[in-house]
This record gives sequence, structure tokens and C-alpha cells, in this order.
Amino acid sequence: MKAENKTITKEDLEFDKNHLWHPYTSLTKPLPVYPVASAEGVRIHLTDGRVLIDGTASWWSVMHGYNHPVLNEAIAAQTKKMAHIMFGGLTHQPAIDLGKKLVELTPEGLDAVFLCDSGSISVEVAMKMAVQYQHALGKKDCSKFLTLKKGYHGDSSGAMSVCDPVSGMHHLFQDFMPQHFFMEAPEKSFKEVLTGEEVETIERFFEENAAQAVAFILEPIVQGTGGMRFYAPQYLSEISRLCTKHGLLLIADEVATGFGRTGKMFAVEHAGIVPDIMCVGKALTGGYMTLAATICTRKVANVICNGEAGVLMHGPTFMGNPLACAVANANLSLLKNSDWEQSILNLGTILNEELSKAEQYPLVKAVRVLGAIGVIETTVPVNVEKAQAFLVERGVWVRPFRNLLYIMPPYVMNQTDLEHLCRMMVAVVQEETCFIL
Repeated sequence: MKAENKTITKEDLEFDKNHLWHPYTSLTKPLPVYPVASAEGVRIHLTDGRVLIDGTASWWSVMHGYNHPVLNEAIAAQTKKMAHIMFGGLTHQPAIDLGKKLVELTPEGLDAVFLCDSGSISVEVAMKMAVQYQHALGKKDCSKFLTLKKGYHGDSSGAMSVCDPVSGMHHLFQDFMPQHFFMEAPEKSFKEVLTGEEVETIERFFEENAAQAVAFILEPIVQGTGGMRFYAPQYLSEISRLCTKHGLLLIADEVATGFGRTGKMFAVEHAGIVPDIMCVGKALTGGYMTLAATICTRKVANVICNGEAGVLMHGPTFMGNPLACAVANANLSLLKNSDWEQSILNLGTILNEELSKAEQYPLVKAVRVLGAIGVIETTVPVNVEKAQAFLVERGVWVRPFRNLLYIMPPYVMNQTDLEHLCRMMVAVVQEETCFIL
């Protein structure tokens, strides 16, 4: 039987408007949505015939572009074997192969892999690892985490509790969540060096709070949804050093930064450190399916497994899903066999050249570029509805938030497309109607 080629109708869109909750969107005052017919390469095809160059890589996940033949084939081939099988008591080749790839790609020493459902859940698993680890060592009265202000780690309850407590998206839930210890957000930018006084401030934070904590969790180098902030690698070095000194684990949330986005395979490599636990997701499957992983050192795994429970206390139904693992394997092979470092360098060069032109306009506070991440920070909040419409009319897809216009393009984007994306972002900051003044 042939698959039905159904067209989205006005009635469908009305149902969507009244019944489907989109991310961070109201059901009583919903933002407009743009119906998609298909996507290929770096282009999104709307049902009305308009074509958009995608600057977000579907929230930073589509590395190699949409509808990639190699990734399509990986999914199709796996469906002929099994779409899913429980991971409890069973295993399969795609999961084993993915584990091997992750151990090979991640910094040396990270070799115990827990496959999970999403980036938020990989953070939940990492936090549970840290608590179990410390409890197994006798630190049973501790369950607090140290973290950074301006950070973001996901939407599930544990992950929310280590997001920025004031300006973050989850401040409404403060009374519901456990309270942790927040260090001031890094102020030194990527190429700057910390002063002796700044190092002492970090040391003092550890001295005051480490005794009650199990781990320090952070987004290495790039604080993403918390403000698209890029900070000096020295912060990572100092925090890593102090975690070791105070007996805390270091958790690196690389969900957004992993797999080349910052110019290194993983952002921790900018500081030359190896965390005790690393979270990866988003780009892991090239945007095809939800999948993430929490990867820890053998020492962490051994202590947990020799502790009271004898096991890591987590086990989701779709853990190690074969379809997701199969496409992740194909995706990581594409990445490893490509000249991804040169691609990121080329994208970064264009981002720098084009976005810097926005600095002359009054509504622009700062322009930042690192790897294949480009950010225009504005002095006032973006009117998402109007800015989105402005950009769609000009053939690009960029999803602003707060006072940020940013892009994380697919690695395969060519110069012409990226230049157009950047120029349309610069055009937005010249339009006062696109902002809340």
C-alpha cells in the first residue's frame, strides 16, 4: 500500500493551535507556526512552497544536513532487523558499536557508557552517578551540587535544579526543586586570562561549599540557553583542579557542545582536562532520533558498582534503542571520516566576517563567534513573532530567544548560504519593529 501524501489543511493548523503545545509556547496566546512539508540538505521546505535556509540545525542536532542518504539507509536497514528491543538482559550490535565509537571519540579515560533517551536525561543520570559514587565512598549526608550561574542543563527536575536559579527558564519551580550552590558566572571571555583575585574567588567558593557537595556540573566553554556565553578555558582548568582537591566529581554537560561544534571534538579539550562524567546528546544521531549518553571513568563506574546498590539505579524503557544506535553509528562515522575541523574553521571565519557588521547598530550589545556558533546579543529583547516572520520572508530559519539572535548551522552549509543567513541576521537588528523597545 502506498503511503498517503497528506497536505496540512487550515483545519489541521487550527487543531495544532488549540491542542498542541510547542516548546515554551502558550496555548492561549500561541506564537505562529510554519508548517513543513520536507527538509533536505540545509533547507526546510514549507507547505506553501517557501524554502528556508536552516541556521539552527534543528536545535543544534542536524550536523550533516537533512535527509542524508547514509543516515536514511542506516535507519531503513535497521528496521528490517528490529526497531526496538529491551536492553535489560539483552544486547545488540548497534549498541556495542556505538559504545566503541563513544569510548574512542571522547577524552581518554571515559570508557563506561550509559545510553539514555535525551540530553536532559543524560544529565539526570550523571547527577545520580555522582550521588551514588559519593555515597559508596561514605559521603552519605551529601547530595548537593556546585554549578555556575547562567547555566542551563535541561527541563527535567534534576537538570532544572542546576540551571540558573534567577534568570533561567525554571525559576518558577524553585520551591519544588532541591537547592544547590551557584558560583558566579564566568566573566572572562574565551581568549582572556583570569587574575589571581578571580582564581582566589573560585577557591573560596569551593572552600565554603564543597564539603556539602558531590560534584560540580557545568557546560564547558559555552553556556548555551542560559545566554550563549563563551568563557575562558582557564575556568575549566581551575574548577577541575579544585574538584580533585576537594574530592568532588566534575560533570561536563557537552549535550550542545559535543561532536565538533566549538572547533574541538569536545569543548573540554580547549582546557586539556578530562571530566569524571560527560553528557552527550543533540548531534549524536545527526538529528534523526532522540538519543544521548552519559559516559564516566572506570573509577566512577567501579565505585558505584561496588557500593550499596551494586548497580547504577537507572534503566529507561528505550535505553539503547537499536534504531537510534544504528543512525548514531552512521552519523559518527560520517563525522570521523570528514574534514570536520576545516569545515568548522571555514564556518567560523564566515560568521566572524559577516556578523561583525552588526556591531555598528545601536540595538547591538555584542557579537560573539566560537567554532560554528554565531551570536548577536541585543540591548533589548527580540520580538520573536515579528523577527521570525521577518526572517522567514527572507528565506532563512533562525529561532531567536530573549535578547539573542544566534545560529549553529549544519557543518555542510556552503559559503553562499551562510553569508545570506548572517546578512539577514544583521538586517534584523536594523528593524526596530523586530524588538520589544
